[in-house]
Amino acid sequence: MQTIDYIPISSLNHFAYCPHRCWRMFCAGEFVDNQYTIEGTSLHDRVHSFGEQNREEVWQVRAVWLKSERYKLIGKSDLIESLSGEFYPVEYKRGRKGEWDNDEMQVVAQALCLEEMTGKTVTKGYIYYAQSHQRQPVEISPILREQAINIIDQVFELLQTGNQPLASYQKRCMGCSLYDSCLPKIAAKVSRYREVIV
Repeated sequence: MQTIDYIPISSLNHFAYCPHRCWRMFCAGEFVDNQYTIEGTSLHDRVHSFGEQNREEVWQVRAVWLKSERYKLIGKSDLIESLSGEFYPVEYKRGRKGEWDNDEMQVVAQALCLEEMTGKTVTKGYIYYAQSHQRQPVEISPILREQAINIIDQVFELLQTGNQPLASYQKRCMGCSLYDSCLPKIAAKVSRYREVIV
């Protein structure tokens, strides 16, 4: 069993999207670019230049490293805002609001780090979707916190044991850059296969 000191904040997003994808990326070291990942990387390259500014009453700082000793999380923020002494993480995504809540898990993880680093409760965060040019508010509710902490525990177990979750085909698979290496439809057929002994 491998010892893991910290897990990447982004791993919560990938695990919430698909545990098998998370395993392929963080245990097997597999990553394949597609249109969506290239657009996302380009967006984050622009965002991840450190800088700070004031926009009216809002203080903004980009590309700050976040860390939590309690939850053993580490990662770089896209944008942290502060207004009237309150802090808000803002996560940038390339597309528009989708059907799944995996992006929210990444925002909650950033909020957990911010709370530990600042000593202040973080009640809200945002996801900025570049395609629609809109911010989606994320209320850091007790339910979302509990979901994120549960995923943190599952990601730790995944990374420490290296046990591969089964691939299962879902609608979201078609947008995944690892679809061709995962082949979830074939995995399902193989699992149903039974050798006939004559």
